[in-house]
Amino acid sequence: MSSPAQVPPPRPRPRRSVAGPMVLIILGVVFLLGTMGVLHWEHLGYWFAHYWPLLLILWGVIKLVEYFEAQRTGGRAAGIGVGGAFLLIFLILFGLMATQASRVDWESVRDHINIDEDDDCFFCGRSYSYDDQMAQAFPTDGGSLHVINDRGAVNINISDDNQIHVVVHKRIHAEKQADADKWNADTKPQITVSGQLVTVNANTKGAGDHSVTSDLDIAIPRKAAVSITARRGDISVLGRDGDVDISSQKGQVSTSDIHGKVSLNLQGSSARISQVSSDLAVQGRVNDISLEDIKGAVQLNGEFMENVKLSKIAKSVSFKSSRTDMDLVRLDGDLELDSGDLRASNVVGPLRLVTRSKDIQLNGVSGDVRLQDENGPIEMHVSKMGSIQIDNRSAGVQIFLPEKASFQLDARARNGDIQTDFSSVKVNSGDDVSTATGIVGTGGPRLQVNNEHGDIEIRRGSVVAEVPTPPAPGKMPHTPAPPGPPAVTDN
Repeated sequence: MSSPAQVPPPRPRPRRSVAGPMVLIILGVVFLLGTMGVLHWEHLGYWFAHYWPLLLILWGVIKLVEYFEAQRTGGRAAGIGVGGAFLLIFLILFGLMATQASRVDWESVRDHINIDEDDDCFFCGRSYSYDDQMAQAFPTDGGSLHVINDRGAVNINISDDNQIHVVVHKRIHAEKQADADKWNADTKPQITVSGQLVTVNANTKGAGDHSVTSDLDIAIPRKAAVSITARRGDISVLGRDGDVDISSQKGQVSTSDIHGKVSLNLQGSSARISQVSSDLAVQGRVNDISLEDIKGAVQLNGEFMENVKLSKIAKSVSFKSSRTDMDLVRLDGDLELDSGDLRASNVVGPLRLVTRSKDIQLNGVSGDVRLQDENGPIEMHVSKMGSIQIDNRSAGVQIFLPEKASFQLDARARNGDIQTDFSSVKVNSGDDVSTATGIVGTGGPRLQVNNEHGDIEIRRGSVVAEVPTPPAPGKMPHTPAPPGPPAVTDN
């Protein structure tokens, strides 16, 4: 008989790897120190975002040691295993995400989505408040003030003496009081004097990237000119005999009782300006803006994302954006402009307006008019005749003239009708084109209207039209005009 086959001895089972447990132990110790307050969470996040590959290196070193140990003893080295594979994938994914997140300018993101400074911040810690006061002599002849505040409000008022008084209200986010105290000392506002120029720097960046907000209440002599540069925070300037120059990236700007020029450079800010005795200029990317009782000329140049309100502008108004170009000599009434409408009353021309996709209503217009629009109806009430030229497309044109107006009419409507209350006007209606020509009264200014795909109405009556009342509940409104192109978001 043959001898029974010998069964080979079983191979030794591989030892379990300690690489995964070692990495977990290190992470656990680090997070424990964070919860105990020994390490700050913001520091932990920074370290993990920049040094997480060291955990992979440690893992690899442990696996290499285990491999050589298995070779020496004749055993098998432990593999990664399903749990280890998941841990590696988790570590790599979150490490890459943390690295990318560390490269983001979170301050800009916070500004962009308009998170308020007082909102809770998970990684910022508690909020600590500090108050401070400073005062010193201010130049008496021709002195001016320049304020720099990266984060916080700036309020400028009138002082009772020839000094500058600065009251500081500061908020600091920190894990503990000691850190807040240190950063408070590092961010003490600075006052410097160079000739006639006094500079106040809120110094909110003195603590590096830590969150510091300083609200400044500043009182200076009334005659001093003011220049303010602020990145985030509301700005208020009241009572100045000098010029005011403001640059604001995020906040609400308000000025009143200014006996000098006002210049605003706004980026994502709103403004409310009143009682200015000289010229006013606004540029940039503006949200809401309201101007009232301006004795000088007004220039608005930029993108105006929401509402523009003007009232009682004594001199010329120039408005320029990517969608609207407007110039007028004087505004005795009000003007309101948003993404879909332009309403104005008591406008003194020459008026030049080029826009698109706006419903236009002008009441009490006097002087020459040059108006161009499309995809929006035009309604104009003239109080004093001047030379008028209107061009429109895809919506109707209504013109209301004084009862005893004298003018020369030349109107043309393609794919539209022409109606008039003036009997001396001759209307010819064709298949595609309607025309109206004639001399009313003694002639005089020329009224020229061109419209494509819309009607033209020339009516008697200079009474200012009232704003239409919304339909009562349950009643159907008038049939809307044909839909135009998609709505735009600026003016």
